Amino acid sequence: MSPILFLFLQFCILAYALVGGVFLAFSDFLMRSLARTGGSGGIDAMQVINREVFRWVFMALFLGLAPVSLLIAGYGGILVDGGAGVLMTAAGLSYLVGCFGVTVAVNVPMNDALSRMDATGPDAHEYWSGTYLPRWTLWNTVRTLACVLSAALLLSAVLRLARSGVATP
Repeated sequence: MSPILFLFLQFCILAYALVGGVFLAFSDFLMRSLARTGGSGGIDAMQVINREVFRWVFMALFLGLAPVSLLIAGYGGILVDGGAGVLMTAAGLSYLVGCFGVTVAVNVPMNDALSRMDATGPDAHEYWSGTYLPRWTLWNTVRTLACVLSAALLLSAVLRLARSGVATP
């Protein structure tokens, strides 16, 4: 394995962990905090967060990791023998399905529904407290775990390659 690829995989481990860390913050304390704001405060804040997220480094990492994960999975499955290849494939697929796929299938549609609501209206409050908070947070936790799993699997693969001398720069 080339030194550049070896460094790139290390960067991907960090990127998986960073994206997972953002999701962890939401599942661990941000959503509970927004729920406790009372009235429409949490809804207003989440609507702003959902608009602002598109302008920052997080989105570049989150979106960029999707094609990168596909490459990692393919590279591990086709070009890397043994356990390291299996780990690489699993890391890429974990992110693609558990993080990116869940985001597209569950979290984004919920964000879109929330964005169309008047934060002060009764429908918004009912959706926010009865559906959005519990369901969004549950699936966000799945995204968190998928990112952590991707980072751990890819780290294990890189360590295996380094121990075998394949990844020695």
